[in-house]
Amino acid sequence: MQHLFQLIPGKSKKKVIKLLESEPVIIRVTKKRISKHGDFRKKANGDFFITINESTNPYRFLITLLHEIAHYIVFKKYSSISKPHGPEWKLAYRKILLPFLNKQIFPDQICRCLAHYMKNPKASTDRDLNLFMALRKYDKKGNYSLILEIEKGQSFRIKGGRKFIKLNKRRKLYECREVSSNRIYLFSPQAEVIPSL
Repeated sequence: MQHLFQLIPGKSKKKVIKLLESEPVIIRVTKKRISKHGDFRKKANGDFFITINESTNPYRFLITLLHEIAHYIVFKKYSSISKPHGPEWKLAYRKILLPFLNKQIFPDQICRCLAHYMKNPKASTDRDLNLFMALRKYDKKGNYSLILEIEKGQSFRIKGGRKFIKLNKRRKLYECREVSSNRIYLFSPQAEVIPSL
């Protein structure tokens, strides 16, 4: 638990301790996974556990922790009859997140974006572009950019090494042409890429 408390904002610790005392669940911090920030499961022996990606961004870590605790609460109450991000989860998540929604815990911009996000929370905070961008300011910077930051016509590589050129925007996604195959692929605005120099 000590490691967990090093990963969340300092002013949130008392509230997290109180929440975990009322909702006893095993929490494990894992290495970063590309497909998700965290998850909740019930083990075969009946234990409940949450895994959360280790993060240098305390605000993202806290939001993910509260997201997964909401899954635990809903599963305890409804078992498997409710949808993973259905109305029961949305209500539980709002109820858990609300006491944390203040400027002593979150910076002003994240607080405002979270207040908007709470009206109808999605399965991932990454699906809310404003919240994603507000949280990104507190991520450790790497040598990557987001597709939305790349200029039209600029080339870039993805982590596997394939090279693309950014083309047009289609509603929310970006068309990009793979250089080697000439095929068109669609990228989310938040996709992390390495711009060509």
